[in-house]
Amino acid sequence: MTAIHPSILNCDIAHLADELDRVAGADGTGGADGIHVDVMDNHFVPNLSWGLPVVEAVLAHTCLPVDAHLMIRDADRWAPAYAEAGCQIVTPHAEATTAPVRLARELHRLGAGAGIALRPATPLEAVADVLGEFDLLLLMTVEPGFGGQSFIEPMLPKIRRARELVGSSGLDLRLQVDGGITSQTIERAAEAGADVFVAGSAVYRVDDALAAIAELREAAATHRHDHGR
Repeated sequence: MTAIHPSILNCDIAHLADELDRVAGADGTGGADGIHVDVMDNHFVPNLSWGLPVVEAVLAHTCLPVDAHLMIRDADRWAPAYAEAGCQIVTPHAEATTAPVRLARELHRLGAGAGIALRPATPLEAVADVLGEFDLLLLMTVEPGFGGQSFIEPMLPKIRRARELVGSSGLDLRLQVDGGITSQTIERAAEAGADVFVAGSAVYRVDDALAAIAELREAAATHRHDHGR
């Protein structure tokens, strides 16, 4: 099922509660499928965003599932706190974890889903042997650290290979893409095999966020890799 997760990195943080409500839809229906929160430490990526207190505030306000993307060093140490806080899924970077299997199992023990993220230059082979421990694979389609970047088109073959790997291995794994998602690029990413889409500017930099979400969802759903099967 196609899922759209707006990224609050692109919202008006001074009005965070209103921005969360703007994408939720009436009674939590017709809007976003989740909220994507980018946690950056200015070490793993050259930018600083927010940490656990802001994530806890998001969790306290929204009824939508919260998806925490940890662009931080020493993820093995810090990721469990986001699971304990109530995030539905916690996604550290493979490049920042020393014991990914142990971390995935700890996140599951704490009641959260476990994701694993890859920078554009990191090959799928870095996580291929451990994907069975995870619930979600996040492929960055921009260099992590800043919102509003353009989609990196050469990532499309990587998305296809990831979908083929998931299928051939019989894994129950969502494939998320993050970066440069618009109503045009989402079509190509969906055709390649992605099914969860992080959208920042495309949702939060327009007047009607719900209409933008509906447009993205429709574009992805009609171009899904398995559409018509």
